[in-house]
Amino acid sequence: MNPIEKNGWTPFPNSQEAVKQAAEVPVTPQTTSDAYRLAFTDNDFLTRRELRPVRLQLELLKPEMVLEDRGVKSTVVLFGGARIPEPGGEAWAAKNELQKKNLEANAKYYEEARQFARMCSEYSATTYYREFVVVTGGGPGVMEAGNRGAQDVGAPSIGLNIVLPHEQAPNLYVTPELCFNFHYFAIRKMHFLMRAKAFAVFPGGFGTMDELFETMTLIQTNRMDPVPLLLFGKEFWSKAINIDYLAEQGTISPSDVDLLTFVDTADEAWDEVKRFYSL
Repeated sequence: MNPIEKNGWTPFPNSQEAVKQAAEVPVTPQTTSDAYRLAFTDNDFLTRRELRPVRLQLELLKPEMVLEDRGVKSTVVLFGGARIPEPGGEAWAAKNELQKKNLEANAKYYEEARQFARMCSEYSATTYYREFVVVTGGGPGVMEAGNRGAQDVGAPSIGLNIVLPHEQAPNLYVTPELCFNFHYFAIRKMHFLMRAKAFAVFPGGFGTMDELFETMTLIQTNRMDPVPLLLFGKEFWSKAINIDYLAEQGTISPSDVDLLTFVDTADEAWDEVKRFYSL
């Protein structure tokens, strides 16, 4: 028994010891039955439908504890398309010549994302990587660019991956001990938002739109403090979302348009962050 626990002394054995002890019992019909497994090591039990509330809690708690242990206090979130290639790279997601042409043209945003992540990470180094730590969805495209930019300057970065039918493997630039995997989109999005001091949103598809509108709604309804919400590529976003039209129609307030800041370069974006926080 180890009486020394993280939060103080306890006279009880910890669960890790119980797991080892349970594995050492003699093999009998009783000890090999499903019912005999410790509940918290029984994957068949933990994945039952009735255990969904517990799984939601665990997905919220595990990254929270890891990031707290690491000392991460705030993040800068990069959202954007998984299909955008790096400059000179293959437009692997293109389904026709028009898409190929546009994806290759949008490759400039890969480089801007990478540069913006470098800038955030260089500032993060002055806080011992506690503040403004880069976080992405952990996948390819813009997400890869963000993690790669952090690695360029020797900084850690976070990846919040998710299990998909066509598996989205983490990109190789995520700091391995800060690479998380989720089943629940809702909990993953909570971790994007919980520490965010800024959002950089690059051209993307449904997933990027979902993340952008979730963030805008929370700020608009005062459920979240205002933070810089930086949309890279005014030409792209003015065609993809007509915010002014929503304001004209009265479905949002005229002032809601000001929730968004349009930028084209990493320098412009970082200047906005510096101005907002008086860095």
